[in-house]
Amino acid sequence: MAAGRDKVIHLLRQLQSASCRCPAHSHAYCQAPSPITTDYAFEMAMSNIRYGEGVSKEVGMDLQNMGARNVCVMTDKNLVQLPPVKAVLNSLTKNNIKFCLYDRVRVEPTDNSFMDAIQFAKKETFDAYVAVGGGSVMDTCKAANLYACSPGTDFLDYVNAPIGKGKPVTVTLKPLIAVPTTSGTGSETTGIAIFDYEEMKAKTGIASRNIKPTLGLIDPEHTLHMPERVVANSGFDVLCHALESYTAIPYNMRSPCPTNPINRPAYQGSNPISDVWAIHALKIVSKYLKRAVKNPDDREARFSMHLASTFAGIGFGNAGVHLCHGMSYPIAGLVKKYRAKDYNVDHPIVPHGLSVVLTSPAVFSFTAAMCPERHLEAAEILGADIQTAKLEDAGLILADTLRKFLFDLNVDDGLAAVGYSTADIPALVKGTLPQERVTKLSPRLHSEEDLSRLFEASMKIY
Repeated sequence: MAAGRDKVIHLLRQLQSASCRCPAHSHAYCQAPSPITTDYAFEMAMSNIRYGEGVSKEVGMDLQNMGARNVCVMTDKNLVQLPPVKAVLNSLTKNNIKFCLYDRVRVEPTDNSFMDAIQFAKKETFDAYVAVGGGSVMDTCKAANLYACSPGTDFLDYVNAPIGKGKPVTVTLKPLIAVPTTSGTGSETTGIAIFDYEEMKAKTGIASRNIKPTLGLIDPEHTLHMPERVVANSGFDVLCHALESYTAIPYNMRSPCPTNPINRPAYQGSNPISDVWAIHALKIVSKYLKRAVKNPDDREARFSMHLASTFAGIGFGNAGVHLCHGMSYPIAGLVKKYRAKDYNVDHPIVPHGLSVVLTSPAVFSFTAAMCPERHLEAAEILGADIQTAKLEDAGLILADTLRKFLFDLNVDDGLAAVGYSTADIPALVKGTLPQERVTKLSPRLHSEEDLSRLFEASMKIY
């Protein structure tokens, strides 16, 4: 481990010292273009949230209160026989809500699996939707609702540019109630739907405030059914949501400034409100994630992580994420043979949270020069002693803190451990380049060469 760690540190130092193309390198956030072209406002949008043990049983009453007559319930084939789905269906039956069940959601959805769900939604006239599951289920349900409500729309019209046309969503969607069963994506709070675009072997998505759920029912009892690795990988998504949204370029340094509020992106850059949610989520992760992974009976830890997922979702759903997520999409999309433990799927998979966290030590070493105080603050929350730390060492301190955190949770030793080699770096970089929606929120400008170095530094973590 020592030799590998030395090599990683060497690569991270190279990244940290790489020449910055920013004309104001010494300033805290220096990616900003001319103030005339940058935004001047930020907007907070989130779903209504209800938290409580057993709150899933209220979903039938909620639909009744909405006047719903015919409801589409979406889940996946693993969850359909488990208590979370049964609790929701029992509530619908008890309250005389007619429903149709779709249980073919693909874990880590693709454009084709989205289309299958969309076709299901178009076959009937649904007046409400319920998603019971993790991010894959909630994102699939958002897409089904969107395209069923705009039947003449081409699929790529709403998909993020440059892969799709990125058109704003102006149609009115049906109510959607999200019941998350994992503690990671925060999708119950956001207007984001992510999928693998199979033609390019890379992830992309749809981003609009108008597709966010109407209500998120946060029932912590559902977390008791999560296997160990699902808890860990979901938690890593929370970790990176918090870290990336807190270190993203500030909203008033993001360009272009929208000519109309409808064009203001969902991911706007860090702002004073999203910062509060990100930091609070990070503190919960630091205190409870290891406990939640190592002890399935630790209700306090698992319940706390369920709330942390929602907190981080509110933060990143408005601020955005940056390089860890941008680089994660090709890591997941180009997977070869790797099959993650505790995931009952019929295809190779690098779970989203794992694909995100594997690059985190390298990424935050690279970005720290732009906002070192925030990187040091994050490191301290995660357990580092920063009393005598120097600002110029912020990146390495946070990277080392993350490395220890991941080692304690038995995370695979970098990209090499999930099937990648240096020969794959050009393809990984190519898959990252279209992710402008998130990568442009990085506090530090980066070139293709920088991305190559980041992937190289992430081949081994320890």
